[in-house]
Amino acid sequence: MNDSDPKPSAHHRPLPLPARLLLLALAGVCIGLGVVGVFVPGLPTTVFILIAGWAAARSSPRLSAWLESHRIFGAVLRDWRAGGYVSRRAKWTATIAMAVCAVILFLSEPGPWLAESVTLLLVCVAIWLWYRPEPPAA
Repeated sequence: MNDSDPKPSAHHRPLPLPARLLLLALAGVCIGLGVVGVFVPGLPTTVFILIAGWAAARSSPRLSAWLESHRIFGAVLRDWRAGGYVSRRAKWTATIAMAVCAVILFLSEPGPWLAESVTLLLVCVAIWLWYRPEPPAA
């Protein structure tokens, strides 16, 4: 294998069966949360799909291939693996969802320290996200 090989599983030795099963379960849970995140503002679809892709690449080549070829999730994984790229659309979607969550937190009045702490965390995530490179134009 050469260093430009995009398949992360090619760089890892096979894991024992219990570890693969745990990673497969993690991948399944993260796929489920990612799907829910498509419909629930504030639940980070992209992060869960990236975790699912990582876990699937180490536990199930079939699930990993399915995720990579998925109509919605595949581009996110391919962009990330190609260079840590995040599309501008994903950045805007995540930023808007985080802003909506922050507003909801302040309006629901869970306590100022909680709303401020979570909003600070969301701002840090947004800053990190916007510093990620965007995929090269096709």
